[in-house]
Amino acid sequence: MTSVLPAACALEMLHTYSLIHDDLPAMDDDDYRRGRLTNHKVFGEATAILAGDALLTQAFILLAAEAPGESVSAAERLRVLQIIAIAAGSLGMVGGQVVDMESETKSVELPIVEYIHTHKTGALILASLQAGAILGGADNRAFAALTRYGECAGLAFQIADDILDIVGEQSQLGKDVGSDVHRGKATYPALLGLAESRRRAEELRDLAIEALAPLGTKAEPLRALVSFIVDRSR
Repeated sequence: MTSVLPAACALEMLHTYSLIHDDLPAMDDDDYRRGRLTNHKVFGEATAILAGDALLTQAFILLAAEAPGESVSAAERLRVLQIIAIAAGSLGMVGGQVVDMESETKSVELPIVEYIHTHKTGALILASLQAGAILGGADNRAFAALTRYGECAGLAFQIADDILDIVGEQSQLGKDVGSDVHRGKATYPALLGLAESRRRAEELRDLAIEALAPLGTKAEPLRALVSFIVDRSR
């Protein structure tokens, strides 16, 4: 547990930083997040930017530090740090956000939408699975299974999120709804419609569950998680 907790906290910091910046007027300009006013609405735009920057920096301080009594080698810690850094940067979340913004109000093909989803959202989910695998001592077979699971679950999550932006209720989601349509975002529902988007999310759920077969009953929480991701109402 001591070897995994710093990485888990770091990933939550990265995720929260990304949400704070994503809500900014220069990006999605959202008023609500997690049922409360967004950071910039409460503290101002400058403080919100700095809060995100501070969380990003602190995440890597945590990842680089050696926890007392941990059994993780320096090489393993470095590998985890690199996986998460790539997922958070221009080859992952930041790159996906740029393409997302550049695609607003434009007619784009499915590969572009998939690129946005797998990088803006899926990359950090995948990195979470891979980091946990390394820190938990997974062998190559288990690492490959969790990687495949993360790829499918990450894309399924964002498709489900796109659907909820249309059919969800703000009181349940805790954030603005309808903003994707208002801003002309490149999403699965915008390109394929709700029914086909649901079908694809369910297909990805099934593929994610199938990927966990080598892990047996120990992976049951992950099976339940990806089912929740697709079926959730918030």
